[in-house]
Amino acid sequence: MVARIPAAVVSVVVVAALAACTATTPKPAPSADFGRRPAGVATKTGPFDSGPVKAPGDKVWVGAWVKPSVWGQAGRREAVAGVEKSLGRRFDVINTYRTFDEKFWTETDKEYVKRGSIVMVSWASGDTRSMLDGQHDDTIREQARRVAKAKQPVMMRFRWEMDRPNLRATMWSPEDYIAAWKYTRQIFKAEGATNASWVWCPTAEGFDRGDAPLFYPGDDQVDWTCVDVYASSEYRPLDELMGNFLKWAAQRPKPIIVGEFGVAREWGPQRRAEWIRDATRVFKANPQIRAVAYFDSDPDDNPRTLHFKISDDEPAFGAFQELASELSGGKP
Repeated sequence: MVARIPAAVVSVVVVAALAACTATTPKPAPSADFGRRPAGVATKTGPFDSGPVKAPGDKVWVGAWVKPSVWGQAGRREAVAGVEKSLGRRFDVINTYRTFDEKFWTETDKEYVKRGSIVMVSWASGDTRSMLDGQHDDTIREQARRVAKAKQPVMMRFRWEMDRPNLRATMWSPEDYIAAWKYTRQIFKAEGATNASWVWCPTAEGFDRGDAPLFYPGDDQVDWTCVDVYASSEYRPLDELMGNFLKWAAQRPKPIIVGEFGVAREWGPQRRAEWIRDATRVFKANPQIRAVAYFDSDPDDNPRTLHFKISDDEPAFGAFQELASELSGGKP
């Protein structure tokens, strides 16, 4: 797998580039009100219809994507183990990225499931119309068979961030995306991959624009709702950044997983720690959120506003340790 730019914030690159070309444009000072108590918006407590991956009732699962320093199974194993050791606990959810035809169910996937973690496969789809034309049926069937062989609950985050403007050429339209989602689910069912919980995960920005909900396949098709949200070029509290998503998700009878979240290195260790502590309060105020996964990565060639790794930032990582402890109820 190649290093990826966090998809929820790709559009920020364009803004940053334009700003860099204007020498007279002052850099705004970061400001955010962390003194207020986050309001509860998504307050359903379940039980939820969440498919094979049953939402926990007594805690919030904490997980991450950890970028390895060396790509491959050994590198992935070392990266996750290193962060877990520093954290003092295992991740409940381990996010992993796969291209459309990249094989599922690797050695490390098997290891993580065997020990009791949930693997969330963030799966990039093909062109929706070519999928619907049957051009990729063999690929989809092969992936479905691999999931079926797992025999344990797996989260399938099919074409996350489908609402991104730069994906419009392959998504075509919300209607095409929804049709491709349903088509893929039918093949998975036919191949016996009924151990997958399907996670629908657009961007927080998509809810601010108003177009993300158009891609929703329906309550009968989705097991977990999800959002990717970052404090990248804007240092704002998490509940502000994903406020419109929370209002929308509160109307759905589904548990929520925050599939990717992060605070940029640009804001410095103390502000990052402050932001993460506030995120803990936001998660606790919205009990419909039953799982969260941090994006612990500084993607190659990205500016500091798009670097989110905290495992090498002592104050920020300390706040994340507190987050993991509080959300898990002190359970390892």
